[in-house]
Amino acid sequence: MPAPHPHVLPAPPALSDAEWATARWEDDGGPPCEPGPGAQAGQWLRISAALTERLPELAGRQDVIVTCEPGTRSGAPAAFYPATAALEIDAALFAPLKPATINPRHPGDEERYPVAWGALVHEAAHAAHSRWTTPPPLRGTALGQAAELLEESRAELAHLTRRPADRPFLRACVHTLVLADCTAQTPADRWRAASAAALILARRDAGILDPDETEPLHTTVTAILGTDLLQALASIWMAAHTTGDDDGQRMLEHARVWCQALGTEPAGPEPAPDPAAGGRRRGELAEAVGKVVGQVRANEAAQAAAQARAAATRSARAQAKTAQAAHDRQAAKTAGKVFAPGARPFTPGEPARSQRGQHAQSPVTGTRPPTSAEKAAAGQLARALRAASYRERTATVTACAAPPGRLSMRGALARDAQKAAGATPTAQPWIHTRHRPTPTPPLRVGIAVDVSASMQAAAAPIASAAWILAKATALTDPDSRAATVAYHRSLTAITAPGRTPTQVTEFAARGLGHSLAEAIDALSAGLELARPGRGRLLVIASDGYYHRDEAARATERITALRKAACAVLWLAFAPDPRPLPGTTLLHLADPAHAATAIGKAATAAITATR
Repeated sequence: MPAPHPHVLPAPPALSDAEWATARWEDDGGPPCEPGPGAQAGQWLRISAALTERLPELAGRQDVIVTCEPGTRSGAPAAFYPATAALEIDAALFAPLKPATINPRHPGDEERYPVAWGALVHEAAHAAHSRWTTPPPLRGTALGQAAELLEESRAELAHLTRRPADRPFLRACVHTLVLADCTAQTPADRWRAASAAALILARRDAGILDPDETEPLHTTVTAILGTDLLQALASIWMAAHTTGDDDGQRMLEHARVWCQALGTEPAGPEPAPDPAAGGRRRGELAEAVGKVVGQVRANEAAQAAAQARAAATRSARAQAKTAQAAHDRQAAKTAGKVFAPGARPFTPGEPARSQRGQHAQSPVTGTRPPTSAEKAAAGQLARALRAASYRERTATVTACAAPPGRLSMRGALARDAQKAAGATPTAQPWIHTRHRPTPTPPLRVGIAVDVSASMQAAAAPIASAAWILAKATALTDPDSRAATVAYHRSLTAITAPGRTPTQVTEFAARGLGHSLAEAIDALSAGLELARPGRGRLLVIASDGYYHRDEAARATERITALRKAACAVLWLAFAPDPRPLPGTTLLHLADPAHAATAIGKAATAAITATR
């Protein structure tokens, strides 16, 4: 493999005759030479100025001037000149972007041209950390060439120590630094194989490339050099990685050991290609390096795709969070209109202006005292709810050196042994158990009663069941709350949150349509059914004969409540009920006998409290 094109030179190459002629013309007072209209020199001058402004954040230096134009004077894709603090980069690295669209002044714009920015980062690493240069007598020798090879990965590793986020850019420009200098005609001799190892495998050990990416080249180089020699070379570049930025003498010593390991005279020129390494092996290095570059590109593409998926997921979550917040605000507004003191039936979806003066008829027909059977059922359900709410006391076990507590013989013997040995006793032979009561979570029960025309026959038993649920909830705990909403197309509050019903509210089922989704919203917002820390239960009394759109909207709300650990119970008093997905069906004939079944469902809800 030929040596990489020199890109860290003391000074720029000498001016050509044409450049000298242009300079003399301008010095003599002639007008500046204007480039042709297709050269876009003005854009590249702007990009050069922008790159110069960004370079201090990469190199930590304020004195470096960046020049970006088609082609470079050094012939390399990018180069740095320590003596003049100048850095040049080939405009071709920005292809296929148009110069007018490139704006390095904006942080993040470099993501669009990672190869060009990677070349700039590489040269910035030399500007920051390559504080030594090869002495003039050693330039062009095998010693000088080996030192420059070892400096490549050393400077990049030092740069990543300061700026680890630049690793993707250095990976993106690997092919611009290596592949261009390796062709199918490159002989696979020892020196070229060692050079490839210094450029690729050393970057693996520096953490720039991954082991799976460099495996093809590792296999090829091992076959050429042998395992022992490759390990010896690896120890040299690992030692170079720990060398200081300004310790040129030590870097030259590493290079001398490198040449000796390869059997090359350090003061002599770089070894000529070995004709014996041609033939079958010719092109092996180029093929292996090509596989490395291909694997790097594949891994980068996979990582970019993963990052894109993660960004899409974050965006979807943010949108879902925004939508949920909007939904919660709307639910709170609905709850405010339904449970406001003296509120009339509220029809969701209709403007407030159209509801003024023409409110829907309330389904409530009157109230009556509860029967003895209903009172007994409410008491039975309240006892079941209190039993379900009971929490065992928590036990905390601690060890101590003195009573009170239970004596552990093992701990006592250990403490005696420590005393006999003259050591400070650390064993704690007394075990103390402390029992503390666990707070009982309050209960929140929302009851949605269907008063559409298909529920006329079940109106009386549903009214009874709603009272039993609300009364039993109030009897369990002073902090427990229940609320009841009757719904068809409009919503009517039967009991508001925190108000204990003393009478059974009777109603007629003559409505049209089903606003169950909005009824659930009102109950969820009024009782905080989606908030953890309490037992939560939603009870829906209905036959389930809904329009498809109505059922879909209500199912969405039920699914959200179930994800929030709120149990959903479906009471049906008519034959052939159609409960919505996510609910637990209780098919009842007599509301007075529903206490046991409802108690089991409420017990499950409280047990699931988090």
